[in-house]
Amino acid sequence: MSLSTTRRATTVRSLAGTVLAAALIVPAATACSSTPDAPSTTAATTPAAPAATAPAAATPSTPAAPATPTGATGATGAPGAQGTAAPAAPPASPRPTAAAPAPATTAKGKPSGRSQPLVDGSTAEVQDLGNQNYRARIVHNGDVLATLETHDGDAGLDANDMFVVLSADGTVHSWMGGGHQGPGTFQLAGGWTAKVTKVGELHYRAQVLGNENAVEGTMDANQQDRGAVANGIYIVLTAGGEISAHA
Repeated sequence: MSLSTTRRATTVRSLAGTVLAAALIVPAATACSSTPDAPSTTAATTPAAPAATAPAAATPSTPAAPATPTGATGATGAPGAQGTAAPAAPPASPRPTAAAPAPATTAKGKPSGRSQPLVDGSTAEVQDLGNQNYRARIVHNGDVLATLETHDGDAGLDANDMFVVLSADGTVHSWMGGGHQGPGTFQLAGGWTAKVTKVGELHYRAQVLGNENAVEGTMDANQQDRGAVANGIYIVLTAGGEISAHA
Protein backbone atom coordinates (compact mmCIF):
# COMPACT_ATOMS: atom_id res chain seq x y z
CA MET A 1 0.00 0.00 0.00
CA SER A 2 2.59 2.43 0.86
CA LEU A 3 4.72 1.64 -2.11
CA SER A 4 1.96 2.12 -4.67
CA THR A 5 0.98 5.35 -3.06
CA THR A 6 4.49 6.61 -3.26
CA ARG A 7 4.77 5.76 -6.89
CA ARG A 8 1.56 7.54 -7.73
CA ALA A 9 2.75 10.55 -5.89
CA THR A 10 5.91 10.70 -7.94
CA THR A 11 3.84 10.25 -11.06
CA VAL A 12 1.68 13.17 -10.14
CA ARG A 13 4.75 15.24 -9.47
CA SER A 14 6.15 14.35 -12.85
CA LEU A 15 2.94 15.32 -14.48
CA ALA A 16 2.92 18.54 -12.59
CA GLY A 17 6.42 19.19 -13.76
CA THR A 18 5.30 18.46 -17.31
CA VAL A 19 2.49 20.97 -17.00
CA LEU A 20 4.88 23.58 -15.71
CA ALA A 21 7.27 22.89 -18.52
CA ALA A 22 4.47 23.26 -21.02
CA ALA A 23 3.52 26.50 -19.44
CA LEU A 24 7.07 27.78 -19.79
CA ILE A 25 7.23 26.62 -23.39
CA VAL A 26 4.17 28.69 -24.35
CA PRO A 27 5.66 32.07 -23.37
CA ALA A 28 8.84 31.06 -24.99
CA ALA A 29 6.95 30.30 -28.13
CA THR A 30 5.24 33.66 -28.02
CA ALA A 31 8.56 35.31 -27.44
CA CYS A 32 9.97 33.53 -30.40
CA SER A 33 6.99 34.43 -32.50
CA SER A 34 7.41 38.15 -31.58
CA THR A 35 11.07 38.26 -32.50
CA PRO A 36 10.48 37.21 -36.06
CA ASP A 37 7.93 40.06 -36.31
CA ALA A 38 10.62 42.59 -35.32
CA PRO A 39 12.75 41.84 -38.32
CA SER A 40 9.71 42.45 -40.50
CA THR A 41 9.37 45.95 -39.09
CA THR A 42 13.01 46.64 -39.64
CA ALA A 43 12.71 45.22 -43.08
CA ALA A 44 9.78 47.54 -43.68
CA THR A 45 11.66 50.57 -42.55
CA THR A 46 14.92 49.77 -44.24
CA PRO A 47 13.38 49.44 -47.69
CA ALA A 48 11.70 52.79 -47.02
CA ALA A 49 15.11 54.39 -46.50
CA PRO A 50 16.24 53.73 -50.07
CA ALA A 51 12.98 55.27 -51.23
CA ALA A 52 13.84 58.41 -49.22
CA THR A 53 17.38 58.51 -50.48
CA ALA A 54 16.25 57.96 -54.04
CA PRO A 55 14.31 61.26 -54.12
CA ALA A 56 17.51 62.85 -52.88
CA ALA A 57 18.58 62.43 -56.43
CA ALA A 58 15.87 64.94 -57.15
CA THR A 59 18.18 67.61 -55.73
CA PRO A 60 18.91 68.62 -59.35
CA SER A 61 15.65 70.46 -58.88
CA THR A 62 17.72 72.97 -56.89
CA PRO A 63 18.65 74.69 -60.18
CA ALA A 64 15.06 75.82 -59.99
CA ALA A 65 16.25 77.93 -57.01
CA PRO A 66 17.30 80.77 -59.33
CA ALA A 67 13.67 81.08 -60.24
CA THR A 68 12.69 81.43 -56.58
CA PRO A 69 14.95 84.53 -55.95
CA THR A 70 12.96 86.45 -58.50
CA GLY A 71 9.74 85.64 -56.73
CA ALA A 72 11.46 85.71 -53.34
CA THR A 73 12.90 89.18 -53.81
CA GLY A 74 9.81 90.60 -52.25
CA ALA A 75 10.02 88.18 -49.34
CA THR A 76 13.74 88.21 -48.66
CA GLY A 77 14.54 91.62 -50.05
CA ALA A 78 18.20 90.68 -50.39
CA PRO A 79 18.36 90.53 -54.21
CA GLY A 80 15.89 93.34 -54.55
CA ALA A 81 17.92 95.47 -52.12
CA GLN A 82 20.87 95.45 -54.49
CA GLY A 83 18.62 96.45 -57.36
CA THR A 84 16.94 99.26 -55.44
CA ALA A 85 20.16 100.58 -53.81
CA ALA A 86 21.62 101.53 -57.21
CA PRO A 87 18.70 103.80 -58.22
CA ALA A 88 18.79 105.40 -54.73
CA ALA A 89 22.11 107.15 -55.58
CA PRO A 90 20.65 109.90 -57.90
CA PRO A 91 19.09 111.98 -55.06
CA ALA A 92 22.61 113.21 -54.21
CA SER A 93 22.57 115.32 -57.42
CA PRO A 94 20.87 118.41 -55.87
CA ARG A 95 23.98 119.05 -53.70
CA PRO A 96 25.94 121.07 -56.30
CA THR A 97 23.18 123.68 -56.52
CA ALA A 98 23.34 124.35 -52.76
CA ALA A 99 27.12 124.76 -52.94
CA ALA A 100 26.94 127.85 -55.18
CA PRO A 101 28.71 130.70 -53.32
CA ALA A 102 27.03 134.08 -53.00
CA PRO A 103 28.92 137.21 -54.15
CA ALA A 104 30.13 139.70 -51.57
CA THR A 105 27.62 142.49 -51.09
CA THR A 106 27.17 145.62 -49.05
CA ALA A 107 24.64 146.08 -46.26
CA LYS A 108 22.01 147.07 -48.84
CA GLY A 109 22.77 144.18 -51.19
CA LYS A 110 24.82 146.12 -53.76
CA PRO A 111 28.24 144.87 -54.95
CA SER A 112 31.33 145.98 -53.06
CA GLY A 113 32.94 149.22 -54.31
CA ARG A 114 36.51 150.31 -54.92
CA SER A 115 39.51 151.18 -52.78
CA GLN A 116 41.53 154.37 -53.07
CA PRO A 117 44.80 155.29 -51.30
CA LEU A 118 44.92 158.46 -49.18
CA VAL A 119 47.83 160.86 -48.59
CA ASP A 120 48.66 159.54 -45.08
CA GLY A 121 49.03 155.93 -46.30
CA SER A 122 45.56 154.78 -45.27
CA THR A 123 42.89 153.57 -47.71
CA ALA A 124 39.38 154.75 -48.49
CA GLU A 125 36.99 151.87 -49.24
CA VAL A 126 34.06 153.32 -51.17
CA GLN A 127 30.67 151.59 -51.42
CA ASP A 128 27.64 152.58 -53.48
CA LEU A 129 24.59 152.78 -51.18
CA GLY A 130 22.17 153.52 -54.00
CA ASN A 131 20.11 156.64 -54.72
CA GLN A 132 23.39 158.45 -55.55
CA ASN A 133 24.66 158.05 -51.99
CA TYR A 134 28.07 156.63 -51.07
CA ARG A 135 29.96 155.45 -48.00
CA ALA A 136 33.75 155.66 -47.54
CA ARG A 137 35.55 153.83 -44.75
CA ILE A 138 39.06 155.02 -43.92
CA VAL A 139 41.08 151.89 -43.13
CA HIS A 140 44.65 151.64 -41.83
CA ASN A 141 46.33 148.28 -41.10
CA GLY A 142 42.93 146.61 -41.15
CA ASP A 143 41.40 149.06 -38.63
CA VAL A 144 38.52 151.37 -39.60
CA LEU A 145 39.53 154.86 -38.43
CA ALA A 146 36.52 156.82 -39.68
CA THR A 147 33.46 156.60 -41.92
CA LEU A 148 31.99 159.15 -44.34
CA GLU A 149 28.53 159.04 -45.93
CA THR A 150 26.94 161.32 -48.47
CA HIS A 151 23.25 162.19 -48.07
CA ASP A 152 22.23 164.18 -51.14
CA GLY A 153 25.43 166.23 -50.76
CA ASP A 154 29.19 166.17 -50.16
CA ALA A 155 30.79 164.92 -46.92
CA GLY A 156 34.15 165.70 -45.27
CA LEU A 157 36.24 165.25 -42.13
CA ASP A 158 39.55 166.02 -40.45
CA ALA A 159 41.45 162.82 -39.58
CA ASN A 160 44.53 163.87 -37.58
CA ASP A 161 45.26 166.88 -39.83
CA MET A 162 44.44 164.88 -42.97
CA PHE A 163 41.36 166.41 -44.59
CA VAL A 164 39.15 164.11 -46.68
CA VAL A 165 36.17 165.00 -48.89
CA LEU A 166 33.75 162.39 -50.27
CA SER A 167 31.80 164.03 -53.06
CA ALA A 168 28.23 163.29 -54.13
CA ASP A 169 29.52 161.34 -57.16
CA GLY A 170 31.55 158.94 -54.98
CA THR A 171 35.03 160.38 -55.62
CA VAL A 172 37.47 160.89 -52.74
CA HIS A 173 40.03 163.70 -52.31
CA SER A 174 42.53 164.05 -49.45
CA TRP A 175 45.28 166.48 -48.43
CA MET A 176 47.39 167.40 -45.43
CA GLY A 177 47.45 170.74 -43.49
CA GLY A 178 46.48 174.23 -44.67
CA GLY A 179 43.86 174.68 -41.94
CA HIS A 180 42.64 177.97 -40.36
CA GLN A 181 41.13 178.09 -36.90
CA GLY A 182 37.91 180.10 -36.61
CA PRO A 183 36.13 182.18 -35.86
CA GLY A 184 37.42 184.59 -38.48
CA THR A 185 37.67 185.34 -42.19
CA PHE A 186 40.22 183.42 -44.26
CA GLN A 187 41.46 183.25 -47.85
CA LEU A 188 41.05 179.79 -49.35
CA ALA A 189 42.43 178.03 -52.42
CA GLY A 190 40.76 178.86 -55.71
CA GLY A 191 40.14 182.49 -54.77
CA TRP A 192 37.40 181.76 -52.24
CA THR A 193 36.93 183.57 -48.94
CA ALA A 194 35.49 181.85 -45.86
CA LYS A 195 33.86 183.68 -42.99
CA VAL A 196 33.76 181.33 -39.97
CA THR A 197 31.52 182.05 -36.98
CA LYS A 198 30.85 180.12 -33.77
CA VAL A 199 27.23 179.16 -33.23
CA GLY A 200 27.60 176.97 -30.14
CA GLU A 201 29.68 174.28 -28.48
CA LEU A 202 31.18 172.17 -31.28
CA HIS A 203 29.00 174.09 -33.70
CA TYR A 204 30.55 176.37 -36.34
CA ARG A 205 29.23 177.89 -39.55
CA ALA A 206 31.21 179.04 -42.59
CA GLN A 207 29.98 181.34 -45.36
CA VAL A 208 31.83 180.85 -48.63
CA LEU A 209 32.17 184.26 -50.32
CA GLY A 210 32.79 184.93 -54.00
CA ASN A 211 33.25 188.12 -55.96
CA GLU A 212 32.24 191.30 -54.10
CA ASN A 213 31.80 189.13 -50.96
CA ALA A 214 28.64 187.56 -52.31
CA VAL A 215 27.64 184.42 -50.34
CA GLU A 216 27.99 181.48 -52.69
CA GLY A 217 27.31 178.78 -50.10
CA THR A 218 27.09 177.93 -46.39
CA MET A 219 28.64 175.07 -44.43
CA ASP A 220 27.24 174.12 -41.01
CA ALA A 221 29.35 171.82 -38.79
CA ASN A 222 27.17 170.92 -35.80
CA GLN A 223 28.81 168.15 -33.72
CA GLN A 224 30.14 166.74 -37.02
CA ASP A 225 32.65 167.79 -39.68
CA ARG A 226 31.36 168.95 -43.06
CA GLY A 227 32.75 168.90 -46.60
CA ALA A 228 31.95 170.69 -49.85
CA VAL A 229 33.13 170.99 -53.43
CA ALA A 230 33.04 174.46 -55.03
CA ASN A 231 34.18 174.72 -58.67
CA GLY A 232 36.77 171.95 -58.19
CA ILE A 233 37.93 173.25 -54.80
CA TYR A 234 37.53 170.82 -51.86
CA ILE A 235 36.67 172.40 -48.49
CA VAL A 236 36.39 170.90 -44.98
CA LEU A 237 34.93 172.67 -41.92
CA THR A 238 35.34 170.84 -38.60
CA ALA A 239 33.00 170.92 -35.61
CA GLY A 240 35.90 172.60 -33.77
CA GLY A 241 35.90 175.58 -36.15
CA GLU A 242 38.93 174.71 -38.34
CA ILE A 243 38.57 175.23 -42.10
CA SER A 244 40.86 174.04 -44.91
CA ALA A 245 40.62 173.98 -48.72
CA HIS A 246 42.56 172.24 -51.49
CA ALA A 247 42.44 172.34 -55.27
